[in-house]
Amino acid sequence: MTARRVSVLMGGMSAEREVSLASGRNVAEALRGLGHDVRCIDAGPDLLAIVGDLQAHRPDVVFNAMHGRFGEDGSIQGVLDWMGIAYTHSGVRASATAMDKDAARTVFMAAGLPVAGGLVMTPAQLEPADPMPAPYVVKPLNEGSSVGVEIILPGSNRRATVAAEWTFGGQVLVEEYIPGRELTVGVLEDRALTVTDITPTGGGPGFYDYQAKYASGGSRHELPARIHPDAFEQARELALAAHRALGCRGASRTDFRYDDSAGPDAPGRLVILETNTQPGMTPTSLLPEQAAACGMDYATLCQWMIDHATCRT
Repeated sequence: MTARRVSVLMGGMSAEREVSLASGRNVAEALRGLGHDVRCIDAGPDLLAIVGDLQAHRPDVVFNAMHGRFGEDGSIQGVLDWMGIAYTHSGVRASATAMDKDAARTVFMAAGLPVAGGLVMTPAQLEPADPMPAPYVVKPLNEGSSVGVEIILPGSNRRATVAAEWTFGGQVLVEEYIPGRELTVGVLEDRALTVTDITPTGGGPGFYDYQAKYASGGSRHELPARIHPDAFEQARELALAAHRALGCRGASRTDFRYDDSAGPDAPGRLVILETNTQPGMTPTSLLPEQAAACGMDYATLCQWMIDHATCRT
């Protein structure tokens, strides 16, 4: 293995800043342990400072550990393309498309992949009346880690409040609520990993929200998931198909709802929620956990990511 100069981009300005910092610190420690020359860059609002740092130190590769807007939506990817620096994970088009939930839904439907029924509207259109029978889900178009996600239950008075207090842009994605379980599948380029069954713990809203994702003990992960074997293989196939449909590179992770109400002898219904092009790399993150279950420890996963980093120009 050849030692490389690696810049780890972390932090950023999104609601997922703290998660990104945790991911970046873990990645940097692992890569230093492998003998690489690692520099961490806390990517704040001063783009010229980020560019200046990269120009001054000219890394062989950038490990993009940023999450959310700017780091995951194609923005920093475009900067790195312009600078001619190789970087981990997906490029501009795949990143931007996956981050825009409505655009990703369009790509998935065109590829024949299963998504929940839904529509895009403004908060003002949502406020006066239910746009579909409850329960349904309200989501920001361009946030990750379940930031801003709300489940509107039958008889709830939350809809008007959610609409009136909306701070996630001028549009809202409303989708049918799919009962059942939350599953996820990591993909490394052309290989789907295993299936994780995620159960939030504590008194949360009953889905895999931000607290369940990142708080210690916030959720229970069971892998490989104990689901119908046909559904298990279908989830892996769909994750790989979603990765390819979006044009992802390197690592991704696709999240599903799995309606198994027909009982254990039936495969159940799988619906894609989203594909994450910048999977978390924190101690509670799902992709490292799946990689470990498939025989790839954390440091080896980080090495794999920089080995598969490319320059798109």
